[in-house]
This record gives sequence, C-alpha cells and structure tokens, in this order.
Amino acid sequence: SFTLRRGEILGLAGESGCGKTTLAYGLNQLHRPPARIVSGSVTFHDRDEGTDVDVLGLEGERLRAFRWSKVAMVFQGAMNALNPVLSVRTQLGDVLTTHRPQMDREERRRRSEELLELVGVERRRIDAYAHELSGGMRQRVMIAMALALDPQLMIMDEPTTALDVVVQREILQEVLRLRQELGFAVVFITHDLPMLLEISDRIAVMKAGQIMELDTAENLYFEPKHPYTRRLL
Repeated sequence: SFTLRRGEILGLAGESGCGKTTLAYGLNQLHRPPARIVSGSVTFHDRDEGTDVDVLGLEGERLRAFRWSKVAMVFQGAMNALNPVLSVRTQLGDVLTTHRPQMDREERRRRSEELLELVGVERRRIDAYAHELSGGMRQRVMIAMALALDPQLMIMDEPTTALDVVVQREILQEVLRLRQELGFAVVFITHDLPMLLEISDRIAVMKAGQIMELDTAENLYFEPKHPYTRRLL
C-alpha cells in the first residue's frame, strides 16, 4: 500500500518484471483480460469535485471520463506510440474532441499549439508526422497529449528509457518544470535508481510484486533499511 500526496513525485523502482507497470495499470484500470484485480482498493481524492472516487468501482462512461482527465499516463515506449499516418494536430485534437466535445475546431487548434509550446516543441511542428520528429520530440508530444485535459496525476512508465542521456535530462527537467507550473502529482516508474534519487520526493522500492521500502529520497539514499534497497544502491 502507499499514499500519493498532491503535487509530489513518487518514484517506483525495482528490477524488470517486479510488477511496476502492473501496479501502474491498476491505478486506472488498464489491465486487459484475463488480467483482473481481485482484491484491494484504489481511492482517488478529486481536487476539482472535493470527493473521493472508488477507481476500481468505475465502469463504462464514468471510467472513460476519469481516465485522461483525472489520471493520465505516458506509456512505456511512448516514443513509438504516435500513429504514423496521422499528424500531431490530429492526434492532439482527438483527445480534445473525445473528452471536450464542446470545444470548436479553432479552440482545439489553439489548445493543441499551447500544449506543444508547454513541452518545448515549436508550434509549427503541429502538422508534422511521427517520422518527421526526433525521438525526444515524439516523447514531448506524448507528454503534451497526457497533459491535454489538465490531469491531477501523471503516471510515467519509463518515459525516457529509449532516449540518449542528454535528451533524457532535457525531458526530466521539462517534467519537473511542468509539475511546478501545473501542480500535478507524478508516479515515475524506472529501474534507474540514480535518476529517481534526483527527481523524487519519495521512492518506493518494489520486488516480486511487493513494496519493500518506501521513504524520502534522502533517507533511502543515506539510510536504506531493506537489504534489497542496499543491493540496488
């Protein structure tokens, strides 16, 4: 179990196959059958409505409305998740058309351009296709897409794994800046513990589907309690 505080970055670390992504998918009911959640609960404290939401109890239209607008996700390999035959404009517009049907075409265009600028991509790239963008730019577009509806929580599943070190650094700084600016919380998943120590408020260390240790980044670095955490360090 863990509690995510409003506006904090919670790092989720552990070796491949330990259950990090499985946990992330559980937070907004993204498991595909035959996978299912058989016990436990996920409670989301909605800042906008001032109510608590039983996420695992949501279904149909209510679940669809919850995803993306309250909790957004940047998936593992997101750099390759853009549709190669649709422009950036169309793909950003799709999110807004689906979730904000009251917006007209001009408003969608303006919002899409704002989102690109927010993540450090020039407005003129809005008509580009995925193959015309660098890996780092594609990743920024995916982050822009996740931010389209001002979510309160962003789940990032190894968002910089396939990028070179310099671009990784730029994107991490971008995420930190956006978090500061927009106030969303982040669950940041990676097996790169040094990176998490640098950007996280708190870190949860996972092994074989269990959280072994959860503490502030500082405490985890200087006084790790669990032998597994010490081995990772």
